[in-house]
Amino acid sequence: MDNLEILISIVAAIGLFTHSLESFSKNLRGRANEKIKNVLGRFTDSKIRAIFIGFTATAVIQSSSAVVAIVISFVDSGIILFHNALPVLLGSNLGTTLTAWLVSFKVDTIGIVLLALGFVLGYFKGKMGMIGKPIFYLGLILFSLELISEQLGPIKESEELIHYLSFASNPIIGVLLGAVITAICQSSSVTIGLSIILCGQGFLELDSAIAIMVGSNIGTTSTAFIAAMNLSLVAKRTALANLVFNGIGLLIFLPFSKLFVSLIQMINVGITFQVAYAHLIFNLIITIVILPFTKPIGNLIEKKVN
Repeated sequence: MDNLEILISIVAAIGLFTHSLESFSKNLRGRANEKIKNVLGRFTDSKIRAIFIGFTATAVIQSSSAVVAIVISFVDSGIILFHNALPVLLGSNLGTTLTAWLVSFKVDTIGIVLLALGFVLGYFKGKMGMIGKPIFYLGLILFSLELISEQLGPIKESEELIHYLSFASNPIIGVLLGAVITAICQSSSVTIGLSIILCGQGFLELDSAIAIMVGSNIGTTSTAFIAAMNLSLVAKRTALANLVFNGIGLLIFLPFSKLFVSLIQMINVGITFQVAYAHLIFNLIITIVILPFTKPIGNLIEKKVN
């Protein structure tokens, strides 16, 4: 297999992963949309509950972008108050960590089983037929991840690729790379998933993957601005708050990036699980740090953006 064939195979596998993740999200979102909207509208008056709702909604539909877009539309229509929406945004960031764990596990066999099960269930009518599609797409996600890993195999010895990826070990370059890839793909899940796979294949070191992960948090905020573009001032404030939260996370990370990487390396598991732990711990720290200050941050945004 020549280099062009390898490249086409890798792009096709990544395309399959992106499509399956998007289809899984859309399918579940379509079925759970009303329930998610009702919960978001009714139970965001408590910060802890709002974080839990943001986490759960994102974990279920595997798309923080979708959850943030729903939140922005609800703020715009007055269903959720601006200040009540802010903890939901933090919870949504936490919800994305589930993807990292999903990718970290070697679940290719389960993927094939779910593909077959979803395909068969799709021929039934009623509830069994309804759950067939999400099961099928979940299986496709897991299967495509393994396919990406296999297609990367032949280029393990590419010194040129390893050389370029090594630049991501610089935290600033790594963060920029993660932000750009996520903004293009409109999915932090894709960026994080690919980073973990590249780590597992030996292309990326832990410090590079963590920097890219932090950058993906910044890149995903572009979706919020797109969603708020033609909406009211309060919707734009919500999108800005999402950027501010992730920007604060970045500012906390950069001075302590080497220390953070060293602490994660102390967790004695494989590198793919270390990335998953890093993603969870980072977002958890940011949530704990920012949560007590959501109101003053919100007040400042209201004062400056008018």
